[in-house]
Amino acid sequence: MKMKMPKIYTTSLILLMGCFAFGQVADKEQEKEKDKALRTSKNLTWEANKELAQDNFVNAEANYRKAIAISDENAVAPYNLGNAYYEKETYNEAFSRFKQAGEMATDKKEKHSAYHNMGNVFMKSKEYEKAVEAYKQALRNNPNDEETRYNLALAKEMLKKQQDEDKKNDKNQDKKDEEDKKDKNQDDKKDGENNKDDKGDQKDDKNKDKGDEGDKGDEKKEENKKGEGDNKEEQKNKPESGKDPNDQKEQQQPRPNQLSPQQVKNLLEAMQNEEKKVKEKIDAQKAKGVKVKNEKDW
Repeated sequence: MKMKMPKIYTTSLILLMGCFAFGQVADKEQEKEKDKALRTSKNLTWEANKELAQDNFVNAEANYRKAIAISDENAVAPYNLGNAYYEKETYNEAFSRFKQAGEMATDKKEKHSAYHNMGNVFMKSKEYEKAVEAYKQALRNNPNDEETRYNLALAKEMLKKQQDEDKKNDKNQDKKDEEDKKDKNQDDKKDGENNKDDKGDQKDDKNKDKGDEGDKGDEKKEENKKGEGDNKEEQKNKPESGKDPNDQKEQQQPRPNQLSPQQVKNLLEAMQNEEKKVKEKIDAQKAKGVKVKNEKDW
């Protein structure tokens, strides 16, 4: 069995050719629109350049922005706006526009200029490592530019100085940190010694206080001892409290069967006197004659 599809094939081919033709027309229209937008963008860029030359920065900035918004193929507009910001020392805005110009540019010369000026912005902010990379990128698009080559050499030299300075600062910082640590350890050691001395002084003070208390105790004990002796002496010589001195005199009198020296002396004198009287009496009787006593009869 044969299958015939000539009509369907013919129709599909016609439709495909029609779509292709319509696409070509659309692309042409799109290209025309892009070309028109690019021409308008360039005209606005020219107007902005004119305003900038007349020191009318506000109008120039406005026209540059319009030119950038209308066409993404006009790399000159962001590049010139970046230069305007650079002159105003608004480096962040300048870098942003130079970067935009580099991304939009299709011509190597335009890319070279954009990266070269990006390197200049990094040099202003002392970001020398980034500046080196930007200048290298510029030379990749234009290796024969001597100005870019000079700027690259300068950026490398500044980067080396910066790195050496950073190393020196790091070394000095490490040395300072080490000295601070050493000073801190010495301070801690000194504080420890002071605390030890304070404790020793406190201990000595306590011992001294104990010694003083001991001395005071000894003095008090000596005073008590002395006081006791004095009190005993005073009590010995002083009559008892609440008693008559005469009573004390009586107490000092000899007890019964105990004679005082004076009494003994008086008694001896009396005995001697009695003996003398007896002797005198005997002598007197001898002189008269002896009297004989008669015995009594019972």
